[in-house]
Amino acid sequence: MTAHAERDRLRPPAPVVELAATLQQAGFEAWCVGGAVRDALLGHAHLDWDLATSATPRQVQRLFRRTVPVGIEFGTVGVMDRDGRMHEVTTFRRDVHTDGRHAVVEFGVSLNDDLARRDFTINAIAWDPIAETLHDPFGGRDDLSRGVVRAVGTASERLTEDRLRALRAIRFASRFGFALDDATWQAVVESAPHLGRLSPERVKQELEKTMEQVDRPSLALQRWRDAGAFAVLIPALASVSNAQTEVVDRLPKPGLPTRPLRKALRLAALFAGLDGKRAEQALRALRFSNLDISTVGALVDRWHREGPSLTGQLVAAARPDDASLRRLAARVGRLRMAAFMRLAAAHWAVRDEVSPAAWRALHRRVLRIAFRDAIEVGDLAIDGDDLRRLGVKPGPLLGQLLHEMLEAVLVDPARNTVSELSAMARARLDAGPSPAGGT
Repeated sequence: MTAHAERDRLRPPAPVVELAATLQQAGFEAWCVGGAVRDALLGHAHLDWDLATSATPRQVQRLFRRTVPVGIEFGTVGVMDRDGRMHEVTTFRRDVHTDGRHAVVEFGVSLNDDLARRDFTINAIAWDPIAETLHDPFGGRDDLSRGVVRAVGTASERLTEDRLRALRAIRFASRFGFALDDATWQAVVESAPHLGRLSPERVKQELEKTMEQVDRPSLALQRWRDAGAFAVLIPALASVSNAQTEVVDRLPKPGLPTRPLRKALRLAALFAGLDGKRAEQALRALRFSNLDISTVGALVDRWHREGPSLTGQLVAAARPDDASLRRLAARVGRLRMAAFMRLAAAHWAVRDEVSPAAWRALHRRVLRIAFRDAIEVGDLAIDGDDLRRLGVKPGPLLGQLLHEMLEAVLVDPARNTVSELSAMARARLDAGPSPAGGT
């Protein structure tokens, strides 16, 4: 890349340039650092431009009118730009002690000292937006060109300082399609037995970022497995197969607010090798929300219950009839039917079991049926109050009658009328108690 092309990519938003100018005019150094510089050099958009400065946190607070002490003990002050967007401004620092996750830092050091404490060379590049100068003491720009994730300095030392860096190394390499430098990969493997030091919330966050940022999560998930990270962090996935991780690749990335189920779908694909209960236990241990746990658990459970039979029919070129699809929709649930079919399609694509055309045709049919026909007790033309008015006493018989009616309607939707279902109820009452001790 030419110097001119590089400068064109390294164009922080004007408010960020103004923050840097204010710091420099006050006599302090100010550099754009971190992911924004890395992504700009790769030609990727990045919204969060942060600054590193020689100013102390107190000096930063005095210099700007609107600040937030987001991590002031670590040297970070949130500064609001003129558009009301917050940017982290962090004082140059170096670690004086670390316990493998948290560091004690000192200020009053140089930019080189600050960059030397960062994790990977591709994240240790600084850009002066005023002088338009790139500072790259560890060769991060060359590693971006070569497509390599390499630790700053001695890999084992960097990953010992913060065990989370092992998972970050995997995520960055998988996100950008980069290789992991040999020494860095070895340090990742050596870190795996110590990953239990990480909080469940941090592990959850890293797994979510992998699902949200990586086009082909299988690259990262297989590295988690091969490094031994799953064995420590999510033992149920210690031996997850390549095929199971590749199912995740067939599902779209989360992120769009209009597609809230995408994250749950990718997680369900990852955990689909387990049963629903074990999947829920693993997610609960990682502190996922109750909504995520129930959604993923239900999808995994339905896949195990319904997937093999449905797959067998389609592989045999047997076209499920409408009644079968109504029962399928009833068991899966109307609102989960689309997600279930997406999960099924991902499995079928990896195993090359069902053609895309067959899946699309089935998908259209089952969704039309699920939202057109009665598949739940609540969809019936009569309810419990109607049955009581017909003389059915509250108790087991009432619920039994409703489910018998639903079964009849699943076979023939035309029977879902007040007159037809009322006649069924009267006939059932006339027949008396069910045999074998039923009511």
